[in-house]
Amino acid sequence: MRERKNEEKNNKKWLSITGFLISIFLLLIAIVLSANEEKATREAKINRNVTIVEQTSSEFSRTVNEIREEIKNNTNVNTNATGDSENVIQNQVFTNESNEDNENTNNNQVTENNSNNNSNTNKENNDEDELNPNAKDTSNKNATGENQAQDQFIKPVDGENITSYSMDSLTYSNTLQEWITHRGIDIKADKTTVVKASASGTVKYIKEDPRYGLSITIDHKNGFQTVYSSLLSTEFVKEGDEVQQGQSIGTVGNSAVFETLDGSHLHFEILKDGEYVNPDIYIK
Repeated sequence: MRERKNEEKNNKKWLSITGFLISIFLLLIAIVLSANEEKATREAKINRNVTIVEQTSSEFSRTVNEIREEIKNNTNVNTNATGDSENVIQNQVFTNESNEDNENTNNNQVTENNSNNNSNTNKENNDEDELNPNAKDTSNKNATGENQAQDQFIKPVDGENITSYSMDSLTYSNTLQEWITHRGIDIKADKTTVVKASASGTVKYIKEDPRYGLSITIDHKNGFQTVYSSLLSTEFVKEGDEVQQGQSIGTVGNSAVFETLDGSHLHFEILKDGEYVNPDIYIK
């Protein structure tokens, strides 16, 4: 009986030891499998990174080569363009020198002819003066009167000057919030007020200026030109029309983008031989 109990006890002991050993064995297997999986994952990640690096290096190398090729091509183009430009400049210089020589020759001939003509004219005038002493004074008076009339302009619209001509100094712009030059005068007037031609001439342009809005440009004698901007309409004239001093050409608005905060007004400019001048000097 006692032996049987001892035998059962020994069997239980061996079963426990066997179970413990089996557990350890399974744990070792699990550890090995986990390590192998982690190693495989790490190797796959490394391979993927290597592939990306290789692709990036390849693309970078290709990009660098393309850039180098483009720079090389641009350099060749610029070299050719520079050579062409130098040839053009040399041709222009040669042409200009030839033209200057021809102009000088022509000018000398014209001067000689004018001198001869002036001598003959003076002689004829002297003969006429002896016959009619009052003729010379009358001619000079008429010429002076015509020049004065051509140089006089009227104010295109009645109103207060809110911004003066300022090309030699800066004036503050309420719209732009900065100091700028101002190539004309701004005359305050109610919207739809009729704008009149400051002098007789030909309508050259009617266009939408990106800075000063709807504008009319009129050509006058003696190299003068007037510009009427910030208009509401130009219904009275079209390009090519001949206008007389005081004739209606448009209406006052507030279309000047650079001067929107100044309210409705006329932006008025006068040019002499393509240069902006102070309108206040020429308005009578």
